[in-house]
Amino acid sequence: MATASVVNRREFLKTGAAGGAALVICFHLSPSAFADQAQDQEQKPVNPFDAWVRITPDDRVTLVLGKSEMGQGVYTSLPMILAEELCVDWKQVHIEQAPTNPKIYDLGTGGSGSVKDSWLALRQAGAAAREMLITAAAKKWGVGTDTCKARNGYVVHGHPERSFRFGELVAEASQLPVPNLHTVPLKNPNDFTIVGHEVHRLDAASKSNGSAKFGIDSRVPGMLYAVIARCPVFEGKVASFDATKAKAVPGVRDVLEIKTSGRGASTSGGVVVLADNSWAAIQGRKALEVKWDEGAAANESSEELHKQFLENASKPGKALRNDGDADAALASASKKLEAVYELPFAAHVCMEPMNCTVHIQTDSAEAWVPTQGPQWAQGVIAEIAKLPPEKVIVHTTLMGGGFGRRYQADFVMEAAQVAKASGKPVMVLWTREDDMQHDFYRPASYHKLQGALDSEGKLAAWKHFQTSTSIAAKWSQKGADDPGLGEFGTGATIPYATPNIRVEYTLAHSSAPRAWWRSVEHSSSGFVMESFVDELAHSAGQDPLSFRLKLIGDSRKIPQFGEGPDYPPLDTARLKGVLQLAAEKAGWGKPLPKGEGRGIAAFYSFHSYVAAVAEVSANSGELKVKRLVCAVDCGRPVNPNGVRAQVESAAIYALTATVKDAITVERGRIVQANFNDYEMIRMNEAPPIEVHLVPSTEAPTGIGEPTVPVIAPAICNAIFNATGKRLRRLPIRVEDLA
Repeated sequence: MATASVVNRREFLKTGAAGGAALVICFHLSPSAFADQAQDQEQKPVNPFDAWVRITPDDRVTLVLGKSEMGQGVYTSLPMILAEELCVDWKQVHIEQAPTNPKIYDLGTGGSGSVKDSWLALRQAGAAAREMLITAAAKKWGVGTDTCKARNGYVVHGHPERSFRFGELVAEASQLPVPNLHTVPLKNPNDFTIVGHEVHRLDAASKSNGSAKFGIDSRVPGMLYAVIARCPVFEGKVASFDATKAKAVPGVRDVLEIKTSGRGASTSGGVVVLADNSWAAIQGRKALEVKWDEGAAANESSEELHKQFLENASKPGKALRNDGDADAALASASKKLEAVYELPFAAHVCMEPMNCTVHIQTDSAEAWVPTQGPQWAQGVIAEIAKLPPEKVIVHTTLMGGGFGRRYQADFVMEAAQVAKASGKPVMVLWTREDDMQHDFYRPASYHKLQGALDSEGKLAAWKHFQTSTSIAAKWSQKGADDPGLGEFGTGATIPYATPNIRVEYTLAHSSAPRAWWRSVEHSSSGFVMESFVDELAHSAGQDPLSFRLKLIGDSRKIPQFGEGPDYPPLDTARLKGVLQLAAEKAGWGKPLPKGEGRGIAAFYSFHSYVAAVAEVSANSGELKVKRLVCAVDCGRPVNPNGVRAQVESAAIYALTATVKDAITVERGRIVQANFNDYEMIRMNEAPPIEVHLVPSTEAPTGIGEPTVPVIAPAICNAIFNATGKRLRRLPIRVEDLA
């Protein structure tokens, strides 16, 4: 909810937002639930305003914003929202990344929340500025405000028409009281001329020609490059090292040890090679001789974790949800079904590896970081540099992918420690191998589902047992038992009507670092739940689409399990809508050649609804995904072109996790190291992806992640349709198809 407030003038001027004569509107963007899980969230900013709208006499409109650009297109979509209400050309709105002032800004980007959380606040801020400019013009002309209107950066009045540029009015407008942002009149959506229209991204050209600056492009005079030898075993430490050969490499300046600790660290330190350039630093690291104290985690492996899963699944879990009596219904059912599903660890694999540049001086520090959590980064640097947070400036750069990985601050912690120890500005650079083997992974999980069908083929009972490692156990102060934050809550919100539901979980233990991965726990829940309901449909002898629609039944609003009363419920009518649209566009029910099949899946996450139909061929044990058809209800799309791009991106991301490689653990270390053994979908392997948007008057909701959960089940259901083989373990292996 946007909020108007008087901000301390001293703090306001320190941000540089005033910039001389200008009309400035401050507002607050509603916090993302994703950010609430992050570490050290207890201390809220004194004045939690994280965005400014600034209009200057030269007609420049600047949006000072705390949202990071990591490929999702917020530097295009957010100016569109503001420009719509302000009545200016959206290309006239310039984005300025907000400084990390914890007393004014509350920063963070994640949870598919950038547009969702900004929608109302940006509209209100634009409308407030528009009304103030109209009032200023009306006063200058001596006319009523109701006879004036804003249009294309001007306030106009009368016949013949006269006008003022916005820039000509900012001095007078800035002296007016800011309208109440809750009651300021907003445009009728029927009059929108920008929102809902197809536009190309503003940053497309710079990212295509190489002029866009990412974190890895940061340069500071006198900067050294650092690479770090980290223990390959989770939580391992340096026992001893010999740097003689490393120091002999031309360009190497120094070798030192750092120790990292706390929940923000993925390792327990390492040996740092500092050099004049990245090549020398990498070669110096290769020449290091390090002995590691591998610790207790050296005994861990994917095989041992699987055994732990089996042991956990052999006993009842902790009940998270228990409606009716699922066990009794299963015992007396005329037809029942049981299936087990398993998902591995998964890496983020951002195209730009982790990096951070830090310069610590006596009374200040400055950093250039591709981060989703700049305030967290600022706090880490301030603690290491022993400075007040306001003395640390964090420049949030463009990011070559985020996917939740860049909310962590481990690479920031490393850079701050190296900069502090060396006394020089330093870029800590991760190689692809560093990035893949020291990630924070999507948790591995194991699921046992049981379902009962009555004599009419209706769902009589649903029972879901899950055991997995936990993100929430590591990051949330409430721990894994909080159903709203843990990996277990999403499996407890079920759109399919049944009187008997039981959801259980048992926490599994692993030293593998874990954190948010694109769509977080929904990627697991979506695969498991939509695969199992498909199995139930076939067990009942019904078409999978018809079965789903019957089970969803009449329109209902289902509370999201584990969330408060203000959290948007699952609207079954909207879920039905995407199922029907995807099926229609895919030609559901039309015959396919032998060896080919269709599968369908639908899921609700991040307040959005997505259904997917996959078409596959599985001849002679070879899988080819031939087509993906996605139907999306994410409320009113601000930029339909951008929405489609995000759906396509998420589909490819999920397809990779479905048909390519898994992250595996042996002797406490990650086996995979680069794209040769953790492959991505290549362009020649990518299927045609059709994206169909449901027309909506609802406020925009998340779009970067909600497509991920439906891709794997749609593909596996299609494989069953083509071959009769049920695949319940990801990723799909060649032997699974034989």
